[in-house]
Amino acid sequence: MVSSLHEMEGGSSAVNGNWTQFGGNLSFVCLAISLWALFSIEFQRRSFRQEKIAFGIIAGGASIGSILLAIEFHPGIYIDLRFSPLALAGMFGGPIAAAFAAALAMAFRFAVGGTAMVDGIITMAVAVGIGLAGHFWTRKRSPGLKDVALLSLALGAALVLSMAVLPTLVNAHVLAGVGFPLIALNCLATVLGGFVLLKTQQWELERSILVTAFSQSPDYLYVKDRNSRFITVNENMTRLFRFRTTAEMTGLSDFNLMSRPLAEELYYLEQQVMDTGAPLIDSTEYIEGRFLLASKVPLRDKQGRVIGLAGVTRDVTERTALERELRESKNLLSHAMAGMSDGIAMYDRNGFILFCNEQYRNAFPLSGEARVVGAHISDILRRVAETGERPGIPEDVDGWIKAASASLHSNKDEEVQLHNGDWRSIRTRLAEDGTAMAVVSDITATKQAEIALRLSAEQLKSLAETDGLTGMVNRRAFDEAFARETAGSARKNTPFSLLMVDIDRFKAYNDTYGHPAGDQCLRDVSKCLRQSVSRPADIVARYGGEEFVVFLPDTSAKGAMIVAEQFARRLAQENIAHSGSEFARVTASIGISCATGAVLRTNPNRLLTEADAALYEAKTQGRNRILAHSPNGERHAVKEAG
Repeated sequence: MVSSLHEMEGGSSAVNGNWTQFGGNLSFVCLAISLWALFSIEFQRRSFRQEKIAFGIIAGGASIGSILLAIEFHPGIYIDLRFSPLALAGMFGGPIAAAFAAALAMAFRFAVGGTAMVDGIITMAVAVGIGLAGHFWTRKRSPGLKDVALLSLALGAALVLSMAVLPTLVNAHVLAGVGFPLIALNCLATVLGGFVLLKTQQWELERSILVTAFSQSPDYLYVKDRNSRFITVNENMTRLFRFRTTAEMTGLSDFNLMSRPLAEELYYLEQQVMDTGAPLIDSTEYIEGRFLLASKVPLRDKQGRVIGLAGVTRDVTERTALERELRESKNLLSHAMAGMSDGIAMYDRNGFILFCNEQYRNAFPLSGEARVVGAHISDILRRVAETGERPGIPEDVDGWIKAASASLHSNKDEEVQLHNGDWRSIRTRLAEDGTAMAVVSDITATKQAEIALRLSAEQLKSLAETDGLTGMVNRRAFDEAFARETAGSARKNTPFSLLMVDIDRFKAYNDTYGHPAGDQCLRDVSKCLRQSVSRPADIVARYGGEEFVVFLPDTSAKGAMIVAEQFARRLAQENIAHSGSEFARVTASIGISCATGAVLRTNPNRLLTEADAALYEAKTQGRNRILAHSPNGERHAVKEAG
């Protein structure tokens, strides 16, 4: 019983000792990985290959250290955590780090020797292979904690398999003896080391981003100490002051870079920033022929003490030149706008005035006070309606305002008459950005001249188409109206009648009473003709000398006869004395012609021919008669006109 108790106590002590040694081994591995995390930033400044070689050496050293702290489970069989650094080297360092780590660890294990040397080297190769598999699995992305966990499980499975398959380890019953602590602590070391490496990668990435942003920023970035000496600068600063590297500027001050008066001014401003703690924002500096805009803020330590300042300076040389050109252009444009006769206004896409000159406001005397920058087109139009500045605005004012506002953003030319009779030309053009520019011109004089010219043209046309003596349509106007009206009757297939009137013995009248009396006689006859027709479409014209023509659209031969008889009665009522006539008064002979359909379409002039023939026949039969012919050759009964 006592012997069994001693054996149990001895076994318990051995297990506790193993766990203690394993704990020390785990601490060493984690310490080695942490040391890499501490010094990795230094290796980042070197080449990619050098960084990977360094990581491989650290991982190999951690594996060797673990072997040195190994537990000799059985003569020649050592149990340790050498596999975890090798797997991590493969996953986080890739082939280069894995090769260096494996070479160092395997060489050392070969040098130690022992019965399980071959099995140990094989297991180390498997651990490296698992790490490389994890590396290629995550090569297109950054590994995460999940990937580290999978690596740890894969390593644990590989250790179980090696202890269950490799003959030396199987014969020594390693799996049963120390399998659980060996696997658990290797997996734990892998997870802890992987976590440290993940954090290291994250910090390195963040630092790399910050360093890259600082170094490659298009602005001039720098940090100075309490005495305004440069601690670090970015590449733009070195180019500005013509240095090759940033290190060459470290420790220098503005006194080493520029003239003393300018350096003293900058030193004073920077010391003020650090003394007062108040940042300096957008201060203008002129250095090396460049215009710079500098902002500087104080830097404080954990205790709040100012230990230096950080500055960012932007090159605004081109912007300054553009601003100067813009100011000059704006001044020139303002002078041009003020001196031009036209009014100009610019509206944004929402209908608000962005710009307008004084001429634009003066062009609209009643609504000018509403036409200011910031005013909306609807408010301006409402003011126009309220003041009655534009006549002819419909009763639905809101609808008119809405329609006029909607048409603002379109290319158009319009002429507007104001309440006082003045005229304005408004030319609106739409720009690519949606703004609308309106140019207003005073066209009152032009419009008045245009109206006067139109009236003159109408008067000239009237004179050209009117017989000066009788005031009725002349031969030229009759010919145009005859062609137009006969074509219209042909299209409508309606009858068209024509009267040809000739004053009897008119030459004898002139010889007897004189030409002035003859002219008055013509006027009296033309008056009787005009009074004999009643429709607007009927036209009476002086055909030549004492001859007149009347055409009657949409009138039959019977209707034409009625008109002729009315004229004859009116002329008889005038009772104009004519001693040279057989009737002792002025009479007239009338020839009538009427046609429709095919005759009007093919040969409307036959109307004139037949009317003239009827007139001639009326003359030969004794005058003072009405005689009608039709284009088909028919003759109608002759009637005495009086």
